[in-house]
Amino acid sequence: MTFLFRRSPDQQFPYRMAPNQHSPRRPGCFTWSQTAAAAAIAIVTVMAVLPQAQASESVGEQQRRDIPAGKRNVILMVSDGMGPQSVDMARAFRKWQTGTESVLYLDGHLIGQSRTRSSNSPITDSAAGATAFSCGKKTYNGAIAVLPDHTPCGTVLEGAKAAGYKTGLVATTRITDATPAVFAAHANSRSYEDLIAEQEIGEHHPLGRQLDLLLGGGRCHFLPGSNGGCRDDNKDIIKLAKSKGFSYVGDRRGFDGLKGGAAAKLPLLGLFADNNIPFEIDRRYQNNVYPSLEEMTRTALKALSDATRDSNQGFFIMIEGSRIDHAGHGNDPAAQVHEVVAFDRAFAAVLEFLEQGSTPGILISTSDHETGGLSAGRARPNILNSTSHSAEYLGEVLENHGGDRTIARQLVEEGLGIHDASDREIDSVVRNGEKGFAELISQRAQVGWSTGGHTAVNVNIYASSREDASALIGTHENTEIGTFLAKYLRVDLNAITKRLEGIRTTPRRRAISDSSWMGKPLSAEELEELKHRHGNYTTKA
Repeated sequence: MTFLFRRSPDQQFPYRMAPNQHSPRRPGCFTWSQTAAAAAIAIVTVMAVLPQAQASESVGEQQRRDIPAGKRNVILMVSDGMGPQSVDMARAFRKWQTGTESVLYLDGHLIGQSRTRSSNSPITDSAAGATAFSCGKKTYNGAIAVLPDHTPCGTVLEGAKAAGYKTGLVATTRITDATPAVFAAHANSRSYEDLIAEQEIGEHHPLGRQLDLLLGGGRCHFLPGSNGGCRDDNKDIIKLAKSKGFSYVGDRRGFDGLKGGAAAKLPLLGLFADNNIPFEIDRRYQNNVYPSLEEMTRTALKALSDATRDSNQGFFIMIEGSRIDHAGHGNDPAAQVHEVVAFDRAFAAVLEFLEQGSTPGILISTSDHETGGLSAGRARPNILNSTSHSAEYLGEVLENHGGDRTIARQLVEEGLGIHDASDREIDSVVRNGEKGFAELISQRAQVGWSTGGHTAVNVNIYASSREDASALIGTHENTEIGTFLAKYLRVDLNAITKRLEGIRTTPRRRAISDSSWMGKPLSAEELEELKHRHGNYTTKA
């Protein structure tokens, strides 16, 4: 009896799959001293790569180059939930796979770090963290391009659109999720994904349609419940998008029909999963169903580049490696390492595009926050490599089989590559499902986690050109990334904000119902919950 997706004979993988090389079980014990040591090593590593990280602001000003005049392209990549330890673990994973000293494409482009706190918490969520990138402003956890006083803030994407740029979003999660949402929508809560879906196609957005291209998951928020969706109303947003001129693709066949972007007709809406696109560790077995982040990235860049060939302006796009964060929430090191490597491939694709293109441009890449409190100083990459599927996938299979103990052991052997699991370990898997699988692989790989939520760890900043992004060398507030993007695009975010100010949701202005365009403001109790939860959806024993 087999439950796992298998590779077809002609399916190609970029990395070899090694046979099981597990040694006898070793306890995965992690003390605060070990965690501190790992953190110290990470800090030393970063400082070694960033010799100018302590440069003063005046020196930073002297290093800044003039922004190129005329047409330019701006690409922002967001590695949601990826902290420095995630990169270290991925590098060790690649080194073990190749058998050589291996670096990531990211490694050659590290220029600084970002401080991530939100306006109401030292630990941000993705909504507030990404709003810092889109608006250059701090806001409360849960806010989608809305400030603490419930007023909308103009985004770099909206500014780019107003200036004549083409615009796009790519994500491996729902395209209505927090990070992509903050660039083209305004909502008092990240939970208002039905509203966000409408704004992303220009419905009820005060500035009209802001996006020329959307690629990702989240089909369910574009369809009514009566038609396989998860909307609370009967609106068919895909049908509405088509009526507004969007071309739509909803499966792998449609994606392939875009011919790498050469056959794309803008505006384009591409939704390839009802919810999130599967973790890369699982998606690779379903390549005929779901496009990869690299494929979507290359397609988006080609489509936007072709669309601006004869224009005086280029394009702005945000590309998110969304599910690094989800793997951190689930404390799943195997899923996370594959997500980071997949993000690195997409990063390389953008570098290639910029190097080969004739239009000047820049790539800035960073994370909104770190997730999981990862400590990977003693990680054993051979064990992660022997894992064929995510804990999420294995947990779903086990649940579908009623938590059967025999099935659980088979999944541990085939899915995790562990053939010497004790009865106690199998009991934990049966009892805890997804969490049990994640804990088992973490223990065997000697990877530690301190939380199922986010942390306040500083996150890395990368750039295609150190000289062009010299203003971001060193350590910065996350809002400085947003202001840098606005300056590079030569757009005035204050002017965009003023255009939005006529319609807002706040008691101090004219009465607006709860069905207003940004949704009902959150209560003090709801804000307090978001302040403390910061994405921790797990229950730790």
